[in-house]
Amino acid sequence: MSKTAFFTDERTFWHTGGTHALFFPVGGWVQPPSASGYAESPESKRRLLALIQASGLAASLDMQGAPAASDDDLLRIHPRDYLERFKAASDANGGDLGELAPFGKGSYEIAALSAGLAMSAVDTVLAGRAANAFSLSRPPGHHCLRDKPMGFCLLANIPVAIEAARAKHAVERVAVIDWDVHHGNGTQSIYYDDPNTLTISLHQEGCFPPGYSGADERGAGRGEGANINIPLLPGGGHDAYLYAFERIVLPALERFKPELIVVASGLDASAVDPLARMLLHSESYRAMTQLVRDAAERHCGGRLVIVHEGGYSEAYVPFCGHAIVETLADVRTKVEDPMLELAILQQPSARFVAFQRQLIDEMADAIAR
Repeated sequence: MSKTAFFTDERTFWHTGGTHALFFPVGGWVQPPSASGYAESPESKRRLLALIQASGLAASLDMQGAPAASDDDLLRIHPRDYLERFKAASDANGGDLGELAPFGKGSYEIAALSAGLAMSAVDTVLAGRAANAFSLSRPPGHHCLRDKPMGFCLLANIPVAIEAARAKHAVERVAVIDWDVHHGNGTQSIYYDDPNTLTISLHQEGCFPPGYSGADERGAGRGEGANINIPLLPGGGHDAYLYAFERIVLPALERFKPELIVVASGLDASAVDPLARMLLHSESYRAMTQLVRDAAERHCGGRLVIVHEGGYSEAYVPFCGHAIVETLADVRTKVEDPMLELAILQQPSARFVAFQRQLIDEMADAIAR
């Protein structure tokens, strides 16, 4: 089997959300930022790629580009009306057609390229040309609805990739595990009544969409039971995620028996992310990646694709992403996480851990029923 495939393109770093300070439009009492000021900036992704190259990890990867998703690819998920409105606004001077999803001139083509990277990652794994794959997609996709962008997400990258794979490879049962700190509401909405797509979202309760939990939302119609939400308390930390995997995620995969596992990999659950309040560190992402890699070996011949989503700490995202890619490639470089010791010290108290575990047990019992 060939190396881990890694998909990236410099053009994805050129997408802009326009003139924003963090995620507030500039104007009124919000003064212009000194730099880009946009939370979903290219720097976290650019620095991740740079660290992979500087550490020598790139030599162990099959580094590739990919063509953009075509109109036909996008139309499997998004209605033509939305694509036409997005393209027209992008050709003009950008705008925001949804909720907190601003974009600049030319972002339509870049978003189609971001979806294309995810498509090629899935295609490469299903065709047996790589053991597994990572797509450094930008802009992200997991909040995007069929007909409306949301939360920095302009096209539904992972659903576009899944439906392209179904058309080309006749793959049926696909599991999507979303460990972005924000709820994967777009992916959920697209597959809510689909029994062949298991969607699992681990997210900070009430974070984004604002106030959302979702523990009782299990799918609809023939898809009932194929959607699982795991809202975690702010500050839940490393133990909460690993325990949720043990009690809920891995048993769900065992029941579902997927032919392919795709991870929506947001790195915004880290201890220093400005848009959330969880306490993960690079070893958390290494451990979760190993768990899904083992599950993929057990259930679907190792077919695993990880697609980058959010993550807004420019300095720390690279260390979390680097740990993920090292685990996919089964390589350990000399890179050391400079914040790891402090992040471990910041983990919640034993009492809080016990309380969070009790809540996870209750969710697991409800799902089992």
